[in-house]
Amino acid sequence: MYEADLDQVLAIEQACFPRGWNRSHFQAELASERASCVVTEQDGRVAGYLCLTVLLDEAEILDVAVDPALQGRGIGAQLVQWACEEAIQRGARLLLLEVRATSQPAIALYERFGFQRSGLRKAYYEDNIDAILMDKKLMEEDVDAV
Repeated sequence: MYEADLDQVLAIEQACFPRGWNRSHFQAELASERASCVVTEQDGRVAGYLCLTVLLDEAEILDVAVDPALQGRGIGAQLVQWACEEAIQRGARLLLLEVRATSQPAIALYERFGFQRSGLRKAYYEDNIDAILMDKKLMEEDVDAV
């Protein structure tokens, strides 16, 4: 993701989330050494995006969305696959995320990738929608023989 992508990214963000990120949120992630943001394109336009941050051995998907007109075509799966691979490459052992409890397609996608529900934040989103916390182990812990 580049600064030049932000108009298209923001249009998708606004279409997908009632109170999504604004330009300064994305700019902060683009400037952060801990973050990696990526877009996927279709026909020369941004089709979806994902922002990932890695701190020590934990990674977190901070924001991910696909253009509503293009959902259901595997774009979200490509982005989540990229996040898993990028997190491993950057040394993370655990990948975290939160998802609206009402977003069944997203929850199903994350479960397909092996994410498990690990917690709940009651009334976290607008309209008192709960956030489901999910995580995925990326690597088994090193085991020292005793």
